[in-house]
Amino acid sequence: MNLPPGLPIPQEDWERTPLSVQAVVIALWQENQLLKQQVASLRQQVSALQAEVAKLREQVNKNSRNSSKPPSSDAPHKRSYPKPEPSGRKRGGQAGHPGKGRQPKPPTQVNKVVVSKPVVCATCGALLLGEDPHPQRHQVSELPRIEPIVTEYQLHTLTCCACGMQNAAEWPADMPRGSFGERLQATVAYLGGRFGISHRDIEEALETIFHVEIGLGSIPAQEQVVSQAVAQPVEEAQQYVQRQAMVNLDETSWQQWTKNFWLWVCTTPAITVFRLFPTRSATGVEELLGENYSGIVGSDRYSAYNWLDPVQRQICWAHLKRDFQALVERGGESKIIGCLLLAQLKQMFTWWHRVRDGTLTRADFQVAMQPVRKEISALLNVGALVKHVNTRRTCQNILNVEPALWTFVDQEGVEPTNNAAERALRRGVIWRKRSFGTQSENGSRFVERILTVVITLRQQNRDGLDYLAEACKARTRGSIPPSLLPAN
Repeated sequence: MNLPPGLPIPQEDWERTPLSVQAVVIALWQENQLLKQQVASLRQQVSALQAEVAKLREQVNKNSRNSSKPPSSDAPHKRSYPKPEPSGRKRGGQAGHPGKGRQPKPPTQVNKVVVSKPVVCATCGALLLGEDPHPQRHQVSELPRIEPIVTEYQLHTLTCCACGMQNAAEWPADMPRGSFGERLQATVAYLGGRFGISHRDIEEALETIFHVEIGLGSIPAQEQVVSQAVAQPVEEAQQYVQRQAMVNLDETSWQQWTKNFWLWVCTTPAITVFRLFPTRSATGVEELLGENYSGIVGSDRYSAYNWLDPVQRQICWAHLKRDFQALVERGGESKIIGCLLLAQLKQMFTWWHRVRDGTLTRADFQVAMQPVRKEISALLNVGALVKHVNTRRTCQNILNVEPALWTFVDQEGVEPTNNAAERALRRGVIWRKRSFGTQSENGSRFVERILTVVITLRQQNRDGLDYLAEACKARTRGSIPPSLLPAN
């Protein structure tokens, strides 16, 4: 028998081996080779399964601290908020803390005064006369039973005694065309847009609190009236944000009937604008900001913003913190790099908070940040070389937009996080969860317009209900609606 290739026996020894022994050796050799192949295959399968288990474990363990998931998505028993260090003080207000109790209203704002005076002396029974110049005061605020004011408009037609001509009067120019007045229309929109109340709950609230009878189908009709009334101010607000030097952007999924849409938000210190687009791509950013936007955009690392020059961007460090926490939870080399990155990030925010409260000048902050920038860059470069695929990918993707990490250091007026946009977008997320989106294009226009109005007015400390009522009056009279832009 021929000596099998790879069998570690010299040829001369093989030739001296009896044929029966050669047959046994060949059989055992072939069986051994087959077992080696099976073991190698099993090792590959085990390695693949271990990688899949690690991937699934990472997905299961995703929460608001290591991913972009909101805190509300965390399971109650798994919410891992950082515990504050014990201060040794009791809970509640501390000694010396200024109180925030209700202050008595001035006499001009008091509707009714109930006076209680003693009549006779409790000791001798003598009649008491006079006034206490400084009586004790206790004020109680109460709500009256709210009844709607129903106005009936009558249109008369009179016959001319001379020629017999029928002469009909004209409706007043300020008369609402529907069955509900401007303030009631504004209230319907405000309850839904500001407080997120469903149509059925709005119907119940109007009947229970305001004693107004309104059909369920009339509520979206009133919302459309308000939507048309604020269309021009909302368009003006979008043009305003397109001229600002710094904006923050974010987006979330939406459903318009059976189609997938995306609710975008663009926020500035004075104006916040919402828009619904059937895309999450760069087209949405261009629609919101305009193709020639030259300011700085604060956002996460989503690829839709990659068409912007990195020097025009500020990557959100709150999102990066979650990415670094995810590295820590992977263990091994990833954990070491993640811990070192989080330590640098903590130092960075310590200095940034001092810049905001005025205890550190921007010039000193820029100097102090130089070693932090170098250390984070070095750690990311090391992370791009580790064995863990997801860690390599994360670090490399961050390095691809590295100039956009430090815009807030180099330019004043830029925030290091995208928290402003995320807070504003949260109201849209709640709306989506309670209503599952919108049923029509008109409904989507109402969502983006009413959210723009109520969030913007809240930023400016303006009365949202009064504004909506004035906008509806302007629509009725055909005049210019009030602006959403700040007065200064």
